[in-house]
Amino acid sequence: MSELDDFLASTVSRQVQAEAAIHNGDAAPRMAMWSTKDPVTLFGAMKTNSGWADVSSTFRWLASRFSDCTSYDLELVAAGASGDLAYTVGYEHTTASVNGAEQSYTLRVTHVYRREDGEWKIVHRHGDQPPQGQALPHTLG
Repeated sequence: MSELDDFLASTVSRQVQAEAAIHNGDAAPRMAMWSTKDPVTLFGAMKTNSGWADVSSTFRWLASRFSDCTSYDLELVAAGASGDLAYTVGYEHTTASVNGAEQSYTLRVTHVYRREDGEWKIVHRHGDQPPQGQALPHTLG
């Protein structure tokens, strides 16, 4: 297996589970995916923070807004791994209740990972809405 295959096999399914959990109101699995060692940064669709204290606070706030996730899909467009750094680029397609109202939406997302003590941890997330009317690119696989 290649370095990239190892990274994807050990990380993506856990991350999908963690994202589904936060959309059901549980921030703990997402927080477990993240490094607690600064620098960590979040350029979120709703909030931007840096430093673990502020980033983790934002995750708890987000989880309090979400419930009843009926679907979550991570559509990978690109990924890479080299040494102790890796990244993913893709689209998150989600249907969940936000403040009690069901919403379906897509976010463009980029994650940067750092290997810490043999485990991949997220150190940066950038998420935003794709420009309206723009076709989504082809995905991996």
